[in-house]
Amino acid sequence: MEILTRPKLLFLDEPTSGLDSAASYHVMNRIAKLAHHDRRTVIASIHQPSSEVFELFHNLCILSSGKTVYFGLRSGAEQFFASNGFPCPTLRNPSDHYLRTINKDFDADIEQGGNGMNAEEAIDTLVKSYLSSLVYHQVQLQVSRISEKTVGGYMERNGSQASFITQSLVLTKRSFVNMYRDLGYYWLRLAIYIALCLCVGTIFYDIGSTYGSIQARGSMLMFVAAFLTFMAIGGFPSFVEDMKAITFSSMPYLLIISLIPGAIAYYLVGLQKSFEHFTYFASVLFACMLLVESLMMIVASIVPDFLMGIITGAGIQGVMMLNGGFFRLPDDLPKPFWRYPMYYISFHKYANQGFFKNEFEGLIFPNQMGGSPKIGGEEILRNYWQVEMGYSKWVDLAILLGMVVVYRLMFLGIIKAAEKMKPLVKNFRAESLNVPNISWRILRQRLNDTGS
Repeated sequence: MEILTRPKLLFLDEPTSGLDSAASYHVMNRIAKLAHHDRRTVIASIHQPSSEVFELFHNLCILSSGKTVYFGLRSGAEQFFASNGFPCPTLRNPSDHYLRTINKDFDADIEQGGNGMNAEEAIDTLVKSYLSSLVYHQVQLQVSRISEKTVGGYMERNGSQASFITQSLVLTKRSFVNMYRDLGYYWLRLAIYIALCLCVGTIFYDIGSTYGSIQARGSMLMFVAAFLTFMAIGGFPSFVEDMKAITFSSMPYLLIISLIPGAIAYYLVGLQKSFEHFTYFASVLFACMLLVESLMMIVASIVPDFLMGIITGAGIQGVMMLNGGFFRLPDDLPKPFWRYPMYYISFHKYANQGFFKNEFEGLIFPNQMGGSPKIGGEEILRNYWQVEMGYSKWVDLAILLGMVVVYRLMFLGIIKAAEKMKPLVKNFRAESLNVPNISWRILRQRLNDTGS
């Protein structure tokens, strides 16, 4: 992902780990071409490179116990080891020879030098030889020249970074492919959604329009708004890099989950059969899933641990369900905190009211409570479910989509704030660790002055 920004200096920590020799070569060959094309510096730690991969490097730094054994041109390393009594055997991979020579873990199996040195002696010989070599002085001279160029200014940046749109498209494509290949990420969720909606459809099958169907309709719609969307916490991303790409790449999968299981539950139950009513139903379900994933992104940016994030997200959703207006009607909610502001913050309020308006408006039910023999859906919404009838169901959907945007902006703000705060926190910790040492040195110096 970092390559998209085209940095002038790129650090890679064992980029070939887990790859076979052929894949390792193609990866490193591609990186070498990028370095040459964009004139960038690539610093990579490499694990057991093949001879072909080793030859792709221009410079080589060999370390042992924090000491620099060699730092210079890769082509000059073989001559350096040979001149100090450690020639590379014929048909031996040079990188293997260098590592075995300076490996202290298996002293009995090292590449022995001319005088039968052990590894510790071999390392000391090579370190002293390097410090007095022409290669070392050339490196120091080059470092001094680079330092003089950057004093009082910034290093020159050639080339241009990939645009924000390009970065977004590449990351979205990568995330989309990863989701497609990951069986458990969305496909297993789709299967579970289908199974649950089959259960919902058969339990509430052909619900009819009796007086008892009023409560049954509300229960079914509440289950869809609350518990089906609750399962979207399964999309909890583990890494911030995935969260940046998941914003758009998850939408096709969520749309499929909204349409197929939604249609199964909707038509088995026998809700209003017009295409407009089903489209609205699927749209609210889709918006709720987007909203829950957005909420989980915020949780993931604050609580990066996977298990803790799942528990935190489930707890937040549980609170929202409780005061969404179904388990406790809006007029019965305690006004401090739960009615104002929690009831209006909970997205279940708008999902429930949107579903209820979409289903009950235009229906007529037999009245078993006395008075008129028939009762209209609007009256049920107003008196039975205490739904706010001052605006249409499309406003509820618009509020849900607006909450999605707000949650995504909150996530972006947290990510940017964390990127800026991390260096400050590290500097503060480093300074706080140095203060006791500095204070101790000052105290010791004063004691010495007093004693003298």
